[in-house]
Amino acid sequence: MDQRTELSEFLRSRRARLRPEDVGLPDHGSRRRVPGLRREELAMLAGVSTAYYTRLEQGHGESVSAAVLDAISRVLRLTPAEREHLDRITKPARRRPARAAARPQRVRPALQQLLDAMEGVPAYVLGRRLDIIGWNRLGNALVGDFSAMPAEQRNMAWHVFLDPAAHGLYADWEGKATDVVGILRLDAGRDPDDPRLASLIGELSLKSEDFRRLWAAHDIRDKGHGTKELHHPVVGRLTLQYETLRPAGDLDQVLVTYHAEPGSTSAESLRLLASWAATGEPGGRGRTAGAPDDSPQSRPAVPGSSAPGLSVPGSSAPGTSTPGSAR
Repeated sequence: MDQRTELSEFLRSRRARLRPEDVGLPDHGSRRRVPGLRREELAMLAGVSTAYYTRLEQGHGESVSAAVLDAISRVLRLTPAEREHLDRITKPARRRPARAAARPQRVRPALQQLLDAMEGVPAYVLGRRLDIIGWNRLGNALVGDFSAMPAEQRNMAWHVFLDPAAHGLYADWEGKATDVVGILRLDAGRDPDDPRLASLIGELSLKSEDFRRLWAAHDIRDKGHGTKELHHPVVGRLTLQYETLRPAGDLDQVLVTYHAEPGSTSAESLRLLASWAATGEPGGRGRTAGAPDDSPQSRPAVPGSSAPGLSVPGSSAPGTSTPGSAR
């Protein structure tokens, strides 16, 4: 990812989403050639000269101070994730060493043991670029057959955009896809020279019009918590809460868990899914991140699934969902 191009396009996109009245400026009804605030309006509100801001929006952010970035972020109403992204794309010297991005990620054995012990809680671990690097049996049964897919496709973004079954699984597919793209952009700011991330973005751009559309919006997301509605081919509609936790030892890994409200229909459905996952096929222990990619451990496959891919058959009656961060 070219840092200057990203800085320029990101600032333009954030400026375009604001109207004068959003920031307390009068709108005299004059027709604007482009949507959003003008550069001179933003510069005035941030307390910098128009020439200075123009140079920044042209991609020259090497010498910008934290105070100026704070002022611009305030005017643009950036979220914490967007503010982090802005800081990283204006400070190339803070890049992560390329060798760190290239190192394969592993789930610690103790963490995998914890995943396996969470028998009633679907869970999986995401690494850099949304790679799926660990999971438990119920997480596998909820989202898809992780162990049946090639390693290069064991990725949440690949699943959402290139696996047709994802459209049937996620009730609010558009919200899920928007969150996934926003997280990838945040990762790209953290590791602009990661060749595997560049390759993933290139593949998604080539094969998915939806990805190209959402990537062009320059939205930024971070992993969080919220509610997701799924339409599962085995147990039907599920309304689940998700939480994102960061295990100690590798800040690039996150543990994602799902649970249902106690006593709810979804809680009963989740128990049924756990029972099916435990008895649907012999074995079924979670494959650890260190296991060879070409020799996956035994896993109960989702009915109707086919490798490669996280194949979960779609349904003709998906529900509605509450948008949330990508999980």
